[in-house]
Amino acid sequence: MEKKLKLAVCQLRTELDQDETMEKAARMLHEAARNGAQIVVLPEMFNCPYSREYFQRCAGRGHEAAVAAMSGWARENGVLLVGGSIPELHDGKLYNSCFVFDEEGRQIARHRKVHLFDVDLPGMRFRESDTFAPGEEITTFETRWGTMGAAICFDVRFPELFRAMASRGAQIIFLPAQFNGTTGPAHWELSLRARAVDNELFVVGASAARYEGFSYESWGHSAVVDPFGEILAACGDEETILYAELDLDRVAEVRRRLPTFLHLREEIYEVAK
Repeated sequence: MEKKLKLAVCQLRTELDQDETMEKAARMLHEAARNGAQIVVLPEMFNCPYSREYFQRCAGRGHEAAVAAMSGWARENGVLLVGGSIPELHDGKLYNSCFVFDEEGRQIARHRKVHLFDVDLPGMRFRESDTFAPGEEITTFETRWGTMGAAICFDVRFPELFRAMASRGAQIIFLPAQFNGTTGPAHWELSLRARAVDNELFVVGASAARYEGFSYESWGHSAVVDPFGEILAACGDEETILYAELDLDRVAEVRRRLPTFLHLREEIYEVAK
């Protein structure tokens, strides 16, 4: 099993025109692959502006074309693609969903956002549950580097979900997200580092770039955190491709030095598997 890999986070700005955004995503992904990335990660709602108005409009076009495009990008560039998230319409329900594709373009996972962003903060009230249904599954998937997991944005605030993925063997967890100008400065980096330290694994936070003046401005600041909580790579709020090289032996090293998993008291509390 391979232990070293190079990944890229395409921190793109989602445009109001979906076709323009998709073309830009394809270009950024191709550039990342050309620069040696073996895994490419897109942001939450990468093809749809983060607004209820656009969620419904995008869903009306169907998610199948976006899924087919991502499958093609993965296959044509020979990368494992964590496809951020898109609005997925299924059986009359709308989900905030992350599709994952292997190097042959095969879909190997789908994570539907489990915890919906319903908040009432100073200057911002947002209710994802007015539009989306919650997912019901913990998502892990197998790759040539081993087991990995996926979550979406607000999911990061629920350590139980991340511990469940770690208990299933995940060594990297991908988090497409769009924290905002209130929650971002306060909790974005803190949350990524906390989940990495909790579970002694890599966490990849893939944000959208900031769209200044839009009704919802993403915080940006994509980051990759190692199992000891150290920031391996990070950026600002601009549109960019963030690269990081990971050595999965680091997971075993940290767990050997700080063997928290050996000291779980499952007779006292339950750890989901």
